[in-house]
Amino acid sequence: MLKESLYYSKILLFGEYGIIKDSMGLSIPYSDYNGKFLFENENNPESKKSNQQLFSFLAHLKGLDKQNSLPCNLDLASFENDLNNNLYFDSSIPQGFGIGSSGAIVAAIYDKYCREDKILSDKDLQNEKILELKTIFSNLESYYHGTSSGLDPLICYLNLPILIKSKTNLGTVGIPSSNNGKGAVFLLNTGEVGNTQPLVQHFLERCKEEGFREMLKNKFKKYNDASIEAFLKNEGHSLLKNVKSLSKVLYDNFQPMIPKLFRKLWKEGIDSNSYYLKLCGSGGGGYILGFTKDFEKAQRKLSSYQLDVIHRF
Repeated sequence: MLKESLYYSKILLFGEYGIIKDSMGLSIPYSDYNGKFLFENENNPESKKSNQQLFSFLAHLKGLDKQNSLPCNLDLASFENDLNNNLYFDSSIPQGFGIGSSGAIVAAIYDKYCREDKILSDKDLQNEKILELKTIFSNLESYYHGTSSGLDPLICYLNLPILIKSKTNLGTVGIPSSNNGKGAVFLLNTGEVGNTQPLVQHFLERCKEEGFREMLKNKFKKYNDASIEAFLKNEGHSLLKNVKSLSKVLYDNFQPMIPKLFRKLWKEGIDSNSYYLKLCGSGGGGYILGFTKDFEKAQRKLSSYQLDVIHRF
């Protein structure tokens, strides 16, 4: 019998791309989407596809094991046995939407198959243990993206908000509870799938340019980190002021990451002050994050799009 464990999606509220270059980041679990392991008896094409994908991941893990570079002690024989019995990952987390579909799978595999030295999920986990988990997850998830920070599976595994102060300093954090204010943080569904790898590659290429690096250090980091501080202190006015500046920086410097059909919408938000948009994950499609001081007004402006409120202030 399979113990029912749900693995939630996550939202990186702040820090997309910046955390690669040591800006702060804030990531929160998002329970509207989740995944879990199940065994399939019927011949369902979706579960078959998931089962095949997990077999491919298993082959990758076996390869790492052969080279003695498996980052943790996974019971691959049990994993293989379960896959032969039609194990699959039943997930409502949309793939390529920047909310951690591969992170949930990696967290689930670690949770179910890590035997010795497993680090248990705990809200009082020390920084060094969180970093150790992040390194393990980074190695495992790189199968999906070429490179991975390990953050998505980490959030998913701990199911707690994580504040990333730097690459070596991260910890769980309390976030203000949602209230009945007019302001809101929301997700806007672009209806397109994003592809992380080429966009991250593009970003890393741009980081070789001095001007781009200066912009990251002097503008992006400044507004990104100030937005996080304002959000955690529940200071709505300061949050919106900094997010507006951040939205402008993204519009001016991250055009390939903003889906073409949404560039005009992005600019209209800044110009009208009705809402401010920012990337959610690597961009290129999936979800875009929105911030507004008046959600009903933003809703009217964005009436052609599906909006999901994730926080009120």
